[in-house]
Amino acid sequence: MAIRAIEFHGLPALAVSAPDGARAVVTLHGGHVVSWCAAGSEQEQLYMSPAAQFGAGKSIRGGVPVIFPQFSDRGRGVRHGFARNRDWQQVLEEGRRDDDTSAQLVLRLVDDADSRVLWPHAFALELSVRVQGSMLAMQLSCTNAGPSPWEFGVALHTYLAVHDVALARLHGLTGVDYEDCVAGVQGRQDAQPLQIVGEVDRVYAAVRQSLQLDDPGPSGAHTLAIAQQGFADVVVWNPGPDRCAGLTDMPADGYRHMLCVEAAQAGSPVTLAAGATWSGVQTLSVLP
Repeated sequence: MAIRAIEFHGLPALAVSAPDGARAVVTLHGGHVVSWCAAGSEQEQLYMSPAAQFGAGKSIRGGVPVIFPQFSDRGRGVRHGFARNRDWQQVLEEGRRDDDTSAQLVLRLVDDADSRVLWPHAFALELSVRVQGSMLAMQLSCTNAGPSPWEFGVALHTYLAVHDVALARLHGLTGVDYEDCVAGVQGRQDAQPLQIVGEVDRVYAAVRQSLQLDDPGPSGAHTLAIAQQGFADVVVWNPGPDRCAGLTDMPADGYRHMLCVEAAQAGSPVTLAAGATWSGVQTLSVLP
């Protein structure tokens, strides 16, 4: 495998490549996966807004932001937490094993004086990013390094690239209860598959099955399998035309080309005992 230090829109980043050609790019700012291509393909699987902002204190619109220690405004802290605006450090570069054709890098974020002003707890986050063939696997681990339990919200806020969100279909959520954050009501998914109409912001609870995103495009059907472990919820988000028009870091038609399918702990926080570690994984796979 190969890990190279590069720049991504002026930000220090790491490019990781597997022997089979699968590759990803992760910025140290935010521990943010900003690019992923499967082996043998030049097609970008993650959406990155053409108007995204890059720099200190900026949240990057697209890719996979790390949400910690608060999901959205579900708490008294910074919306979506501070991890996506902090500088992470590379802590592990795994050598290639004889039986392993994957490539992996690991980044780490720990508390400091600045983070404790925003959230008064000792913690250590590790993000593992692994690519192989048609797969991207992201594992986020959190350790309570303090003397007492605390709660946190967390998510991998994954922006998936689609040709036209109006034509995309998300399978696997039938019968799952959700919170509609736009309408402010509770519901149950009774349509199969889920179609995106207007602004959509839903927290689907206790999702245990894998999902499938079908994205028909001019060059043929494109299908992505989405699986998770450790995260209780799936968040599905698209700003729709009206809200997107008010976002300064997205073009007016940006909503058409993305769909967030997030692995999350949003409906209820994780309670972590002193010295304990929580871990969650989201795996994305391009299907033939």
